Amino acid sequence: MIFAAGLGTRLKPFTDRHPKALAEVGGTPMLGLVISKLKHAGITQMVVNVHHFAGQIVDYLRANDNFGVTIDISDESDLLLDTGGGILAARRWLDGGEPFIVHNADILTDFDIVAMADAHSRDKADVSLLTASRKTSRYLLFDGERDLRGWENISTGELRPASLTSADGLDPLAFGGVHVISPRVFDALEGYARDNFGATKHPFSITPFYVDMCDTLKIKSYQPAESYRWHDIGKPESLVEANEDFAREPF
Repeated sequence: MIFAAGLGTRLKPFTDRHPKALAEVGGTPMLGLVISKLKHAGITQMVVNVHHFAGQIVDYLRANDNFGVTIDISDESDLLLDTGGGILAARRWLDGGEPFIVHNADILTDFDIVAMADAHSRDKADVSLLTASRKTSRYLLFDGERDLRGWENISTGELRPASLTSADGLDPLAFGGVHVISPRVFDALEGYARDNFGATKHPFSITPFYVDMCDTLKIKSYQPAESYRWHDIGKPESLVEANEDFAREPF
């Protein structure tokens, strides 16, 4: 699944007239670069969620013949469901017999996603998250076995879940916008939506779900063994940096 529905407010003025997923790096829209990366990894069935300028994304995919793979559209035009709600809304395409990948359309990276999927299987994980020791204001907290134990906002000092009283001894890592998820998570996700919002079709972020369920689900940190490039193109300055990096060596 590729997240392409967001409003992209940090990327204004481009997103005043376009979806963030069509911001270009090296002359190619980010959505096309992510699809190509996933296709190169052997993935032939994908779901793209849409909301902001949804028609432009649908037209782009149609103009490129879906890049030679099967792409279904999870249409959130009526209600932007955020990351957790978006995954849940796409359950009919994702709930099969094997893990699936979720990739933000605004993340440009060249790490080996097949190696991540293999590690997920070896770990028998429910969820694997791409992480890195990168400066941010919000960290996922992992123990020595790479299991998620909580979340910290270093700007406010807030810790989650409520049972977590200290981040001491835990490894603070930044999330990199790529997940591998086993379909058995869907039942827990459905229950979480009902318990917290009274409905399964409701906007909610996937991160609080991960944090609240970290004692129940096996949620692992994944850090590639090899060095790799990574850009969040969600801000004008980071989009410029990504284009400069791409010009030196295409992803």
